[in-house]
Amino acid sequence: MLTSQVVPDSVPVLVAGGGPVGLAVAVELGHHGVPCVVVEPREEVSWLRPRAKTTSARTMEHFRRWGLAGELRERAPLPVSWSHEAVFCTGLAGREITRFTGCLGLDLTGSDLVAEAGQQVPQPVVEDLLRRAAGSRLVTGRRVVAVEPVADGVLVDVADRDGNVQRVHAGYVVGCEGARSVVRDALGARYEGVDTSRPNLSIAFRSPGLAAQVPFGPAVHYWVLNPEQPGLVGRLDLEDTWWCIAQGVDAATTPFTPEQLLHNVLGVRVPVEILATDSWHARMLLADRYGDRRMFIAGDAAHQNPPWGGHGFNTGIGDAVNLGWKLAAVIKGWAPPALLATYEAERRPVAARTIDEAVRNMSTLAPELSDPRLVESEGFELARPAVAAAVQAAKAREFHSLPLTLGYDYAASPVVAGEAGGAGRDASEDEREYRPTAAPGHRLPHRWLAPGDSLYDHLGRDFTLLGDLSSPAAEGLVKAAQAEGVPLDTFDLRGSQWHDLFGAALVLVRPDQHVAWRGDGTDDPGAVVRMAIGG
Repeated sequence: MLTSQVVPDSVPVLVAGGGPVGLAVAVELGHHGVPCVVVEPREEVSWLRPRAKTTSARTMEHFRRWGLAGELRERAPLPVSWSHEAVFCTGLAGREITRFTGCLGLDLTGSDLVAEAGQQVPQPVVEDLLRRAAGSRLVTGRRVVAVEPVADGVLVDVADRDGNVQRVHAGYVVGCEGARSVVRDALGARYEGVDTSRPNLSIAFRSPGLAAQVPFGPAVHYWVLNPEQPGLVGRLDLEDTWWCIAQGVDAATTPFTPEQLLHNVLGVRVPVEILATDSWHARMLLADRYGDRRMFIAGDAAHQNPPWGGHGFNTGIGDAVNLGWKLAAVIKGWAPPALLATYEAERRPVAARTIDEAVRNMSTLAPELSDPRLVESEGFELARPAVAAAVQAAKAREFHSLPLTLGYDYAASPVVAGEAGGAGRDASEDEREYRPTAAPGHRLPHRWLAPGDSLYDHLGRDFTLLGDLSSPAAEGLVKAAQAEGVPLDTFDLRGSQWHDLFGAALVLVRPDQHVAWRGDGTDDPGAVVRMAIGG
């Protein structure tokens, strides 16, 4: 794949770091017609380290906005129809303890809840697709080494592999360089939280014939509750490539080789070829600030959380969309710079909630759920009911997380219209069910208008007014948007079913598909429009 190897001396937005989040910022800016440059040290995608493997339904809806959802599904080694189950067992050739179905939003194809179901796909596949979508905006073999804010932008020092430094003037800088973010340091931001001392070892491996040994049928996760070596295993493709997380294993101190660890987790002696290993500790870290005027951070540079539940990468994509449309609005001149301050106000609470959920998921892993009797021929049936009940109680929210992935909201944001009583969350902490609502701040409830024809496909790139456009309030809002210079598309939806779905005759939807305002009318349509853009 060809990428640009020239960094211009001046650019509206420079993105430091070309992982999935940095690339998503570039794609979102491109979606709104704003040029940018992404600076990334790696020439190629790291194919042997799959890292994130779950692309949530919400993230897939963003890929649909960008016109990339279909291609991502075509590239995914595991079709979404293959499985939406998670099996807890004594080993891959052992006995089943319990299972979950409808996991991770993978069962939502055709559901009115979403425009796109979730997708199991390794991070390198996602990253490669985003690289191609970013095109010449991606510059590889370069690294941001220093940033300095100035009155009209940011001076950015970009170094090549030989140490030659080019100074670039950027209107805005977005740091997506992970834990060692230069942009975060320049902001004076710091992580709050802890690194857990609990070690893990991820292993990517090839094992011809392993699938034939598994008696449980297709599953996206196989949780092995073997006290000798608990862990988590899944397929990377439908051929011979797999991934494993050996939980509680410190690569520096374990007496076992990766091959031995795999055999202990799998519980079956099959040939294995180690492709890559990755030793890591879970981190629960949240930056105390996300930006200041012209410098911002997103993804791992802003927050890190344990992978349990698959939320980290998806939270970063949400950052990219939120910040991207706001940068575009300010750069194109139809929103004031104050809009950018709402990025932190909206996204930091989402990251905090996500970290809390991931920590909850991490509190009960395979070592806590294992029981020595499970691997005894006579003890299995005695232990299984209690272990199965414990698994169902501890892990249900991890696999049925739509209240988090679809239900997060921006109800407290200054660019969202408040309602009497407050909307709050759509589901309590103890509920698994996601209940859509068009209350301001929430994601617009979805419906299919016809097979393959999503309500979301009728939303504009910027703001959209939905509902009964024959009402005087609709005309007032359209004229107010024109007067304020705010791009506004409209989509006429009349009838009681739409009023019941939205809870009002009209809904004003932001570029990120979240509701800014709803109502049957307004005495001051100009104030509504100005509120929605931070004016």
